[in-house]
Amino acid sequence: MRIERLDHLVLTVRDVQATADFYARVLGMRVETFADDAGRLRLALRFGDQKINLHQAGHEFEPKALHPTPGAGDLCFITTASPEEIAAHLHACGVAILAGPVPRTGALGPMTSVYFRDPDQNLIEIAHYDER
Repeated sequence: MRIERLDHLVLTVRDVQATADFYARVLGMRVETFADDAGRLRLALRFGDQKINLHQAGHEFEPKALHPTPGAGDLCFITTASPEEIAAHLHACGVAILAGPVPRTGALGPMTSVYFRDPDQNLIEIAHYDER
């Protein structure tokens, strides 16, 4: 078996709507509503060909992680924006930068990253691959 790509991941959050609003406002993700197999409505954040499904803490969908916890995520997203543009955008959105721009190594090589936290204190990294 060969894994091709990540389709989606799940974030367990304290407030699904607040998280959806943050990711839409700050990261430009599209908020989608979809029905699960039991017909319950759920929210997801779509970007490119991937999505993040949101689970309300204490009301997760089965099956789930063994210990789903808000704030346990550490996610890295890639952008074509420059590190300076990333930092300026975060400042304009009122988001505090924890670190960066700083050099890092990603799956495809050298990149420059900026770090901040989402409403649940998940660590979010926005990275731009360096010119090759």
